[in-house]
Amino acid sequence: MKTDIEIAQEAVLNPITDVLEDIGIREDEIELYGKYKAKLSEDAIQSRKNDDDGKLILVTAINPTPAGEGKTTTTVGLGEAFGKLGKKAVIALREPSLGPCFGIKGGAAGGGYAQVVPMEDLNLHFTGDFHAITSANNLCAALLDNHIQQGNKCNIDERQIVWKRCLDMNDRVLRNIIVGLGRKTDGFVREDHFVITVASEIMAVLCLATDLADLKARLSRMVVAYDFDGKPVTAADIQAVGAMAALLKDAMKPNFIQTLEHTPAIVHGGPFANIAHGCNSVRATKTALKIADYVITEAGFGADLGAEKFFDIKCRQAGLKPDAVVLVATIRALKYNGGVPKEDLKHEDLQALRRGIVNLDKHIENLHKFGVPVVVTLNSFITDTKAETEYVKQFCEARGCEFALSEVWEKGGEGGILLAEKVLKSLEEKQSEFAPLYTDDLPLMDKISKVSKEIYGADGVSYTADAKKAIDQLEQLGFGNLPVCMAKTQYSLSDDPKKLGRPEGFTVTVRDAYVCAGAGFVVVLTGSIMTMPGLSAHPAAYDIDVNDDGKIVGLF
Repeated sequence: MKTDIEIAQEAVLNPITDVLEDIGIREDEIELYGKYKAKLSEDAIQSRKNDDDGKLILVTAINPTPAGEGKTTTTVGLGEAFGKLGKKAVIALREPSLGPCFGIKGGAAGGGYAQVVPMEDLNLHFTGDFHAITSANNLCAALLDNHIQQGNKCNIDERQIVWKRCLDMNDRVLRNIIVGLGRKTDGFVREDHFVITVASEIMAVLCLATDLADLKARLSRMVVAYDFDGKPVTAADIQAVGAMAALLKDAMKPNFIQTLEHTPAIVHGGPFANIAHGCNSVRATKTALKIADYVITEAGFGADLGAEKFFDIKCRQAGLKPDAVVLVATIRALKYNGGVPKEDLKHEDLQALRRGIVNLDKHIENLHKFGVPVVVTLNSFITDTKAETEYVKQFCEARGCEFALSEVWEKGGEGGILLAEKVLKSLEEKQSEFAPLYTDDLPLMDKISKVSKEIYGADGVSYTADAKKAIDQLEQLGFGNLPVCMAKTQYSLSDDPKKLGRPEGFTVTVRDAYVCAGAGFVVVLTGSIMTMPGLSAHPAAYDIDVNDDGKIVGLF
């Protein structure tokens, strides 16, 4: 069986100019990054602002398991299937982070015959957007420390510096560090921290900004520290905005590549969904809606994280109204939720399936709370049995969901036609009545409680003393009207990664909270979630190499 990278490297790509010409984008409207990658120019984006919007379809999933779900693969395959049906469709994805590529995933471009290409370029550097974000973030950090060194005009309390440096790599030893050691000219000695680039506020700002003016306005609002009176000090206060915007100017432009079947794909931005808001950029999604009749996008991890944040943060801020949701599951993952070890998942086990399908049930229930029609798809594996598939089909249809098998990994667009037809049927027959889960005027603790109880299924929320103090301060400073971005494990509906299925009788523990005023949300840290991941005992980096012919190998 061929690996994903072997399939991708054997593919014959069309020049990106030809791919984009098919959807009405001229060569003079793009900025080429080689033959197969391009950025859409600012003029091209602005010239389409008054065009009608297409239909917006979100792809999400049950909680991830070691058995695999295939959310990106389904997204790509569904876009290819729309093309097979003669529909004008564009896929809108996030850019992969180097952290998980070298850490656990080994790549994030879909799989099998449902991939976006060139996959090596996408996974490794791409068009440099993440480097620009990392540089802008660390420029802000350097200007902040220099401001203090040069007289501290803003009266910054060095014990209340909240801006962290970032790196797009899993590096646990940088979580907590000491900076400023050495001579007087080397700065003030203080504790500092790193987060992974995808968890940085600048990543969120870039992904939520509508244009360059909005980007600069958001950058100016970012809180970098507090002064001795407890008042916020912003990036504007330390004169960091203009230079950061200069670094981010090109990164603001959406990137275009293609699928193996030459369906256009916008890939732009990449916040994680467990520690950030988990969606590609607003600019990419809105641009795609102007140039296609159907836009298929995804949100990270399970629907309890990515989809909730897509609805409550991205759609709220951008005024987006999704028309349908595709919820991805696998028989293997459902049986894993039912207690079957990974090595035994290939055997039929209807009892385990009945136990584990409660995870799918909760996600269906949650998605219906947002008023958007749901289509459930099973990402098909050769070990699935007819009885298992039929059981899931009947289960979903009994809950008012369209259902379809997906075979896009093996067959590409052809394997997604049944799913595409069910999505089209849902769009024609069911009206989306989308609304966020909560209103802006709810206090922060009520928003946290609403997500924890209604989406996670918790009995309640407990707060550490630090968390209570932080939330009280944020309310007093006027940030209480912002949505909450819950930082939570992706492996469970609860804040405990070991609780599979549909946990009951648990309490969500909030240990801290901080504002991302530029992004426009309050981050709420639960459980033991970290914003700088580490590497495992056998990271994917061990298996990635370049062979004697100059080909990259080992990317999944």
